[in-house]
Amino acid sequence: MLAAVLLLSLTTIAAPEARQGVAADGVHVYAIDNNEIGKYDKATGKRIAGWEGDPKLFPHLNSCAVVKRDLVCAASNYPAVPMASTVEVFDTRTLKHVRSVSLGRMYGSLTAMDWHGGSWWAVFANYDDRGGEPGRDHRFTTLVRMDPSFRPLESWLFPDAVLASFAPKSSSGFAWGADGLMYASGHDKPEIYALKLPVAGPVLQLVATLPVPTEGQAIDWDPVEPRLLWSIDRRAKALHATRIPVAIPAGS
Repeated sequence: MLAAVLLLSLTTIAAPEARQGVAADGVHVYAIDNNEIGKYDKATGKRIAGWEGDPKLFPHLNSCAVVKRDLVCAASNYPAVPMASTVEVFDTRTLKHVRSVSLGRMYGSLTAMDWHGGSWWAVFANYDDRGGEPGRDHRFTTLVRMDPSFRPLESWLFPDAVLASFAPKSSSGFAWGADGLMYASGHDKPEIYALKLPVAGPVLQLVATLPVPTEGQAIDWDPVEPRLLWSIDRRAKALHATRIPVAIPAGS
């Protein structure tokens, strides 16, 4: 019964850019494609602004997060190898590209990031197939806490159960929840993973696996509506808003 309720979206917005992910600021939602961004009014679904970049300079925007007046996007050279990543920053009002930070080669391919507790939290993906590097598969997917200048401070691996769900791809989305838990999405499966930092050790703790009506890709919480999660339907080119229940630990 719970899964049936979750599979019903409260809001659906058609967006041709809905290929990689979505970001939300409470009033607008942003549909993300490899080198395109569309800004939509959340209430009406009307497209307000758009941006399109040179695919040679912007081969693969993966996801974005709204931080104050910035739309901060995780980007990479996927599927090229060796893997290299950048952070691309846009003005949320105009979608003008305002800054690029090159991270070069790090833990993998930067697919998602969020600002929380005075730090950047970044997910670096690794793949079994296209876009992967020899000797590193999906199990090398890593969460990294960075300082405001994007310098690594700490890092964690994902738990085996979540990695098995990611395979053969990796994590495509990541966002901190208002409940203090981290929520990650994979590349294909219609579910998200509630996680928390471990008391000790290098592996994140899985709290719960929650179904969603869309299959993988980048997600974002609506900052003004409690437990409202935005996700995308790649095939339908649409943004979905779904009310997600509180994550209850398995066995509780």
